[in-house]
Amino acid sequence: MSQPPDRETKTRPCPICGKPASVDAWPFCSTRCADVDLHRWLKGSYAIPAADAEPEIVPDGEATDDEPRKN
Repeated sequence: MSQPPDRETKTRPCPICGKPASVDAWPFCSTRCADVDLHRWLKGSYAIPAADAEPEIVPDGEATDDEPRKN
């Protein structure tokens, strides 16, 4: 892992448990919390849910983007 700036190590808590971050496992407090975070990523817990696009309702007689306009 990359080495953190000293001031961020003192001010940022571990994102998993809230304890002070460790220089050896930054931004986590330990390798255990780093492994918990990795497991959450691999399991898909951090996935952003996607919403299906709602179909566009077009009044009869009007063209959609997929259809050419009739003159």
